Amino acid sequence: MVVLVFMKEMLKIYSYQGEYVGEMEKSEAHNVMKQQFSQTGKVQIKHRDVKLILINSKGRIILQRRSKWKGDNAGMWDKTIGGHVSADDSYDLAMLKECAEELGIPATVVDVKEFESAIKSTDLNVVAVLSKLSYLDNFQSSRKAQGGANWVEPSMTQFYIGFYDGAIRFIDSESSGIQVFSKEELKQEIDENPELFTEDVKYVLEKFIGRINPITDKLKHVLSD
Repeated sequence: MVVLVFMKEMLKIYSYQGEYVGEMEKSEAHNVMKQQFSQTGKVQIKHRDVKLILINSKGRIILQRRSKWKGDNAGMWDKTIGGHVSADDSYDLAMLKECAEELGIPATVVDVKEFESAIKSTDLNVVAVLSKLSYLDNFQSSRKAQGGANWVEPSMTQFYIGFYDGAIRFIDSESSGIQVFSKEELKQEIDENPELFTEDVKYVLEKFIGRINPITDKLKHVLSD
């Protein structure tokens, strides 16, 4: 007989001011945060998370549609990948895990100084190349809960950008599809149908639009002796 053991995901929890207060299981943390918001209009604790905007070499943006079964922002178009940082993980390790777990994407994180060289010299059909963007100690993620109520989740967020041309596989039940947009197409879609897109992806597009461009001068891979 096979016995499946499901490990609880533990998160490091901080006060709103950034002081470490202990660890809490993920679903419990979310329940506490939602309860605080409903009672006072403000969440008093926060956790660490990662958010990725992934682009193909032609400069087109890959968005993920959240499953209709998700507790927050169900069925909405969202950033490519996002997730919590488990208690024992770094931001970079959490980002790599989320790529593999959500969309089956093999990825590597490179230093900001090496990013431009890496995306031009790497076969992006094989592996995604990621790099850090900005870090926000109190990112405010406006979310729509099941039933239509809005609440704001604060987090210590590391943003990433990445390039990838390879296959995408839906590993877990968090996503119900992907779609690829040019910058112009995405801005038009958000202007015409803002209710279909999360506030996170609107923020990412506004904040980092200057970084979303096709790769030029891509190096060719040549077999040598």
